[in-house]
Amino acid sequence: MKTTPLRNVELRLISELMKNSRRSDRELAHAMGISQPTVSRLIKKLGQEGYIREYTMIPDFGKVGYKILALTFVKLGKGVNEEDIEKARKIAQESLKKGPFEIVMLERGMGLESNGVIVSYHEDYSSYARLRNWLRQFNFLEIDKMDSYLIDLEDKVHYRPLTLSTLANHVLTLSKEEKK
Repeated sequence: MKTTPLRNVELRLISELMKNSRRSDRELAHAMGISQPTVSRLIKKLGQEGYIREYTMIPDFGKVGYKILALTFVKLGKGVNEEDIEKARKIAQESLKKGPFEIVMLERGMGLESNGVIVSYHEDYSSYARLRNWLRQFNFLEIDKMDSYLIDLEDKVHYRPLTLSTLANHVLTLSKEEKK
């Protein structure tokens, strides 16, 4: 599906939804100073074009039972081809059928001598160790290196917990209309 550049009003709507997606179209319209039908139309359009993926909330992960947030960086020894990707997808799909899955993000990228990152939540260190062992079954990807940064969610000191509110405000700086 083809996407179009976002206008200022669309970026403002995305920002408002990131701050609190539970508000009604009427409440969003009031906050933005536009009509409720315009908000409804824009939400539908942004969803169809793929700008809005899902509506969700962010819990306090420590309070719901997770003790560790893991950022796991991997370096693959070879380039990943379509056949390897499909094989990895099948293994992951089979794992999902067996029960809950801790991984919330797995992406390719670059940095820290790695070309992939996995973000996962764990009830304890044993759960995290099981994930690392699970990753070893992808030996066909030739994982050369795997390093993790573990965050103790039970720590009493939190500098900046996960939230999208700050990013929601930053989204507004992306508007081409606003920069004129």
